[in-house]
Amino acid sequence: MKRSFTLIIISILLLSLKSYTQNEGQLQGPLLSGTAPAFKAISTLGEVNFPDDYFGKWKILFSHPASFTPVCTSEMLALALIQDEFAQLKTSLVVVSTDRLNSHIEWVKSIEKIAEEQNTPVKIRFPLVSDNDLRISRSFGILQQGKETDIRGVFFIDPSDKIRAFFHYPDNVGRNMEEIKRTLIALQTSDRHDVKTPANWVPGSEVLMKSPANIQESEKLERRANPKFRKVAWYMWYRSL
Repeated sequence: MKRSFTLIIISILLLSLKSYTQNEGQLQGPLLSGTAPAFKAISTLGEVNFPDDYFGKWKILFSHPASFTPVCTSEMLALALIQDEFAQLKTSLVVVSTDRLNSHIEWVKSIEKIAEEQNTPVKIRFPLVSDNDLRISRSFGILQQGKETDIRGVFFIDPSDKIRAFFHYPDNVGRNMEEIKRTLIALQTSDRHDVKTPANWVPGSEVLMKSPANIQESEKLERRANPKFRKVAWYMWYRSL
């Protein structure tokens, strides 16, 4: 009896360990491994070979729950209206959901009609990718729990195909395209100048320098008397670009 009880306990522990390991595997997806999963899929602009089609560029991959829904429609319209601004930042936009291609094609027509009726005519020049087999969604870990639809997510992917930031919005809250653009510019600025951006940073404002290792290093910066540098504390320095 005692041996049977022991075997039951061991079995429960093994099942728990297996479940924990699976969950850990989900957490250790592309966000932590760093590299964005590659995929080939059909889209409203033909076949997309990601990320090879966007070699040397920043990429922003948007996932959304479904076509023909009010929040998603408002987002795609807002994104289309500033798509040229992302192009100027050498950034390509890719949208993915689990809907079929025909649904995406008809949805694009509907969005462009809405834009025309609102006197803001625009053509959507970024691809809406069909992930009907869920392959892309699983590789990026963006399926809603217990459903075959995607979360409202945003992946920022650099020219080396590394995922640098990720946003996750609930179904009932639309994404702020200006904040997405601000985050992209912050990442690009950080890379270009080897700096960090503080809270509420906007392009053109001061950035944070690499923190001095100690007070002595901070004093050396003070002695340089560089007009572009501004000290807040020995470990916290701003600079203008």
